[in-house]
Amino acid sequence: MIVLLPIAFVAGVITAFTPCILPVLPIILAGASSGTKRRPYAIAAGLVTTFTAFLLAGAWLWSLVGVGEKHQVQIGAVSLLVLALILLVPKIGKLVERPFLILTRRRAGDLGGGFLLGASLGLVFVPCGGPVLAALTANVATSRVGGWIVAIAIAYAIGAALPMLAIAHGSRRAAAGLRRHAEAVRVAGGVLMAVSAVVIYNGWAEGLQTTLPPWAHWAQDAVEGNSAVRTRLDSLGGGRPTALVARTAHLGKVPLEDYGTAPELQQISNWINSPALSMRSLRGKVVLVDFWTYSCINCLRTLPYLKAWDERYRTQGLVIVGVHSPEFAFEHDLGNVHAAVKRLGVRYPVALDNKFGTWQAYHNQYWPADYLVDQLGHVRDIHFGEGAYAETEHDIRLLLRAGGTSDLAKDVREPDRTPTETRTPESYLGYSRIGDYRGSPLKSDRPASYRFPQSLPRDSFAYAGTWTVAGERIVAGAAARLRFHFHAHDVHLVIAGHGSVGVTLDGQTQGSVAVDGDRLYTLATEDRARDGVLELRFTPGLAAYAFTFG
Repeated sequence: MIVLLPIAFVAGVITAFTPCILPVLPIILAGASSGTKRRPYAIAAGLVTTFTAFLLAGAWLWSLVGVGEKHQVQIGAVSLLVLALILLVPKIGKLVERPFLILTRRRAGDLGGGFLLGASLGLVFVPCGGPVLAALTANVATSRVGGWIVAIAIAYAIGAALPMLAIAHGSRRAAAGLRRHAEAVRVAGGVLMAVSAVVIYNGWAEGLQTTLPPWAHWAQDAVEGNSAVRTRLDSLGGGRPTALVARTAHLGKVPLEDYGTAPELQQISNWINSPALSMRSLRGKVVLVDFWTYSCINCLRTLPYLKAWDERYRTQGLVIVGVHSPEFAFEHDLGNVHAAVKRLGVRYPVALDNKFGTWQAYHNQYWPADYLVDQLGHVRDIHFGEGAYAETEHDIRLLLRAGGTSDLAKDVREPDRTPTETRTPESYLGYSRIGDYRGSPLKSDRPASYRFPQSLPRDSFAYAGTWTVAGERIVAGAAARLRFHFHAHDVHLVIAGHGSVGVTLDGQTQGSVAVDGDRLYTLATEDRARDGVLELRFTPGLAAYAFTFG
């Protein structure tokens, strides 16, 4: 685990050079250039302290009071605005410094104000991290905080703080020649900090970040994205079932690994097609636990295989349990899920995992994901994503035979229709996980007017007309349009509401798609994968969530 310490430190350094630093940079420059020579160190100390504290305890504390990530950043922005007032009104600054006098025998100078400035930046900076930070946050959210997690969090925070300390020192040297105008520098710094706080509070910085090239992403992928590092990160929380040591026990002589006892089905809010089930009650059956959600195109493409296995092997000892773990808000609704299950022709038991209790029990991270469990309740095979259908069916048959079933239905071996060509990746439209957006600067959570850019690179999109851009979706207003330059066979979009979407492909009108509920809609289907520019016109009130491509 010690190998993660230098990786976390380097990841922190890289984070400080991503576009995420842009709204923070002017605050560092303004704060450091307006105080004593100790102020940069106080800023760095405050940033490391709150960055680490909010990383380790923030997810749990914020969840207790129901404060989301966006509002956490706004709280940090408000505290920055208070610090701007400290610069603009010296009497306020002296009152704030007074509690910190007990920390040193020397004059406090700007130590207190600098520490508070750094502390505010730590809160604003938390959402900027990559896989290392995501793994730490996931462990904290599930109350798994140990010595290694604390050490890795501190290493990450120090790595992020050091470049900013260097920037702060540089700004002090640059400001040395302005000592004769110290009052003007202090006031200008306060104004700059206040403007930055307003920009962060309103989410305007997000639009700037999305228009800039992700110049540090290649470095983040190299340091944090390789498989060895991800394996180490997974092991922080005790590891996924794939990381468990395979045991030698077998069911009969089945040549499959044993990943340990399958976790119980936990915190299921409702069941469809079945009374409540448990892994204990299913002992003696071969169980396929399938994590899915009804608007996920990858999940929908696996359904024909799952339904065929259910029909073929149900009477011979197979039970498929579809654990519905929602990705979007409308997928939490029992009525929506029930309608989708009926529409899709799913007849096997479906468990609504709205609180992600079973998802977390399995340490799952993917839609779809399949866990094959033998008659003794042990996980014997795991598969993430689409594909490998013949292999999964072969393993099902092995376990059924080992359990004494001899008159198995014929192995049909349906062809694997998983797309293999290069295609545009899944693209989210809300600001929380927005994809390659190239349009007008984003304005969060309020109606705003947008314009298309003159050109769109492949795999990117833009808005036009009036849109409200929220965390996980966009809501159409007057003359709302969306343009996407894609490469794929098929284009799908998750849409909610009632209305219609007009579709134009490469300038040719394709008609319109009627939207009659909250689900995935197919907007374009081609004979082969190709480049195309799709333009959509939305009825006001419709909400769009994410594009997927086939």
